[in-house]
Amino acid sequence: MEKSNPRLKRVFLEVVENQLEANDPPETRETLKRLTSEGVSEDNARIYIAQAVCMEVYHALKHKQEFNLPRYLKNLKRLPEEPGE
Repeated sequence: MEKSNPRLKRVFLEVVENQLEANDPPETRETLKRLTSEGVSEDNARIYIAQAVCMEVYHALKHKQEFNLPRYLKNLKRLPEEPGE
Protein backbone atom coordinates (compact mmCIF):
# COMPACT_ATOMS: atom_id res chain seq x y z
CA MET A 1 0.00 0.00 0.00
CA GLU A 2 1.37 3.42 -0.95
CA LYS A 3 1.61 6.17 1.61
CA SER A 4 0.45 9.62 0.67
CA ASN A 5 3.02 12.34 0.24
CA PRO A 6 2.38 15.02 2.89
CA ARG A 7 4.25 17.68 0.91
CA LEU A 8 2.14 17.13 -2.19
CA LYS A 9 -1.00 17.15 -0.07
CA ARG A 10 0.01 20.55 1.36
CA VAL A 11 0.72 21.90 -2.12
CA PHE A 12 -2.66 20.83 -3.50
CA LEU A 13 -4.44 22.19 -0.42
CA GLU A 14 -2.56 25.46 -0.95
CA VAL A 15 -3.87 25.58 -4.52
CA VAL A 16 -7.39 25.17 -3.14
CA GLU A 17 -6.77 27.98 -0.63
CA ASN A 18 -5.49 30.24 -3.40
CA GLN A 19 -8.56 29.50 -5.51
CA LEU A 20 -10.83 30.26 -2.56
CA GLU A 21 -9.04 33.51 -1.71
CA ALA A 22 -9.09 34.72 -5.32
CA ASN A 23 -12.58 33.31 -5.92
CA ASP A 24 -11.11 31.97 -9.15
CA PRO A 25 -12.77 29.87 -10.29
CA PRO A 26 -15.88 30.74 -8.26
CA GLU A 27 -17.01 27.11 -8.57
CA THR A 28 -14.35 26.15 -6.01
CA ARG A 29 -16.07 28.22 -3.32
CA GLU A 30 -19.49 27.01 -4.49
CA THR A 31 -18.28 23.41 -4.21
CA LEU A 32 -16.94 24.00 -0.70
CA LYS A 33 -20.29 25.47 0.37
CA ARG A 34 -22.23 22.66 -1.28
CA LEU A 35 -20.17 19.92 0.31
CA THR A 36 -20.33 21.45 3.80
CA SER A 37 -24.10 21.94 3.42
CA GLU A 38 -24.30 18.21 2.61
CA GLY A 39 -22.63 17.41 5.94
CA VAL A 40 -19.01 17.05 4.80
CA SER A 41 -16.57 18.67 7.22
CA GLU A 42 -14.81 21.73 5.85
CA ASP A 43 -11.42 20.01 6.09
CA ASN A 44 -12.67 16.99 4.16
CA ALA A 45 -14.38 19.21 1.59
CA ARG A 46 -11.06 20.96 0.95
CA ILE A 47 -9.38 17.57 0.56
CA TYR A 48 -12.02 16.49 -1.97
CA ILE A 49 -11.44 19.69 -3.95
CA ALA A 50 -7.68 19.13 -3.76
CA GLN A 51 -8.24 15.68 -5.29
CA ALA A 52 -9.95 17.32 -8.26
CA VAL A 53 -7.00 19.72 -8.61
CA CYS A 54 -4.58 16.80 -8.39
CA MET A 55 -6.44 14.85 -11.07
CA GLU A 56 -6.35 17.81 -13.44
CA VAL A 57 -2.64 18.47 -12.82
CA TYR A 58 -1.95 14.77 -13.41
CA HIS A 59 -3.80 14.89 -16.76
CA ALA A 60 -2.00 18.08 -17.79
CA LEU A 61 1.42 16.61 -17.05
CA LYS A 62 0.73 13.15 -18.44
CA HIS A 63 -0.72 14.40 -21.71
CA LYS A 64 1.40 17.57 -21.95
CA GLN A 65 -1.71 19.72 -22.03
CA GLU A 66 -2.82 22.88 -20.29
CA PHE A 67 -5.05 22.78 -17.21
CA ASN A 68 -8.48 21.90 -18.58
CA LEU A 69 -10.89 24.18 -16.71
CA PRO A 70 -14.10 22.63 -18.09
CA ARG A 71 -12.99 19.15 -17.01
CA TYR A 72 -11.94 20.50 -13.59
CA LEU A 73 -15.34 22.14 -13.10
CA LYS A 74 -17.07 18.91 -14.16
CA ASN A 75 -15.06 17.02 -11.55
CA LEU A 76 -15.94 19.61 -8.89
CA LYS A 77 -19.62 18.98 -9.59
CA ARG A 78 -19.11 15.24 -9.10
CA LEU A 79 -17.65 15.61 -5.61
CA PRO A 80 -17.70 13.90 -3.18
CA GLU A 81 -17.45 11.12 -5.78
CA GLU A 82 -13.88 10.63 -6.94
CA PRO A 83 -12.88 12.80 -9.88
CA GLY A 84 -13.08 11.00 -13.21
CA GLU A 85 -11.52 11.24 -16.64
